Amino acid sequence: MTAATPIRHVAATALSTPHFLLLYAAMLVAAAGNTALQSVMPAIGREIGIADFWVAMAYTWSAILWVVLAPYWAEKSDRHGRKALTLMGLSGFIVSMLLCGLVLIAGLHAAIAGATTFILFAVFRAIYGALGCATPSATQAYLASKTRRSGRVAALSALSSSFGLGTIIGPALAPLFVLPFVGLPGPLFAFSGIGLLVFIAILSWLPNDRLGRKIGRGAAMSYPSLATTPTGASVVAATSPRQRRLKWNDPRIRPWIIAGVVAGHAQAATLTCLGFFIIDRLRLSPHGSEGPISIVMMAGASATLAAQWGLIPRLRASPRGLILWGALIAAVGLTWTMLADDLYGITIGFALASTGFGLTRPGFTAGASLAVPLAEQGGVAGVITSANGISFVAAPAIGMALYAADPHLPFAASAMLLILLILSGRRRLDTI
Repeated sequence: MTAATPIRHVAATALSTPHFLLLYAAMLVAAAGNTALQSVMPAIGREIGIADFWVAMAYTWSAILWVVLAPYWAEKSDRHGRKALTLMGLSGFIVSMLLCGLVLIAGLHAAIAGATTFILFAVFRAIYGALGCATPSATQAYLASKTRRSGRVAALSALSSSFGLGTIIGPALAPLFVLPFVGLPGPLFAFSGIGLLVFIAILSWLPNDRLGRKIGRGAAMSYPSLATTPTGASVVAATSPRQRRLKWNDPRIRPWIIAGVVAGHAQAATLTCLGFFIIDRLRLSPHGSEGPISIVMMAGASATLAAQWGLIPRLRASPRGLILWGALIAAVGLTWTMLADDLYGITIGFALASTGFGLTRPGFTAGASLAVPLAEQGGVAGVITSANGISFVAAPAIGMALYAADPHLPFAASAMLLILLILSGRRRLDTI
């Protein structure tokens, strides 16, 4: 896929290219800002003197709110309009990043105690979890309502690619914004400012969709505070009519959902520990570690996009094959990362693991989607979305608890979990 791919799909919509780019920018700035934050938080925690476990836990409440409130805001956008909900989500992102940046500066300058710093950080981060989740569903539904059904999947997939691009841009730019006085929290202020510019542009130039008659439905995407990429559940949900709620333990989809949750937990647990692992393994001082962490995160995000944009269309593998081979590649990559003792080795290992996860996520999404008829695609998309988000509720805390016992444990445990997935999946996953 080339950089021009998102623009090429605008032809299938009633939106002009500038209007599509406004929606794209709303998604892009959140993904970039959140992954930039992720790249500097390990160093900030070490500078302030907070235990690594509590740094990871500061994200948990936000993730819970994202999972719980995303469907609520998706339904509210039917009444209040997609533009309004997009702006509300952006305002949540802007305010959260700004307040988090201020409290982190106060903590780094010893104006407030370390424990108080991270309690306030968790509270202000929750603003994003509660409000920011409105943006993905609102932007996708806005686009869906302006797009012919025949071209809707392609257009929404192009919009969703903003998340993958953001996970590369965020870590790439983060070291550039570590400025005098503000220091490590600098990227938070930078992306808050960029978010404000996007907010003003959407407020000024995006047409108000409440004036139209037909409003499409949207769905929540995966919780994006970590370097995750969309799996397609949101695209399916936005293109499907409202149906009865499908349960995750429906025997048709249960093996696929379990596979997705298992792989998601392995990814979330190790991703949370990655920054701390790089600092400790390379014996870096917290200040200045954001550069190597960003390099590794960019390599992982690039590998994920390469798998999803390049490998999957060429391999034409079945969903079962994507999960089994993806789990195997990810397990090898995590083992490589765990054993590496320099930046090059960690980068290669994590990129290999990210390639594997880039296969498992579309694999379980496609498997669950193909397991039910067309009339139930909306229901299965909701289950897939929840499965994506739930991985970032408990797994980060579990990963950091294992890391506190031994830095190798999160990677070893996640690799073993993926091996168990392979053994179980060979018997339980249908060939589709």
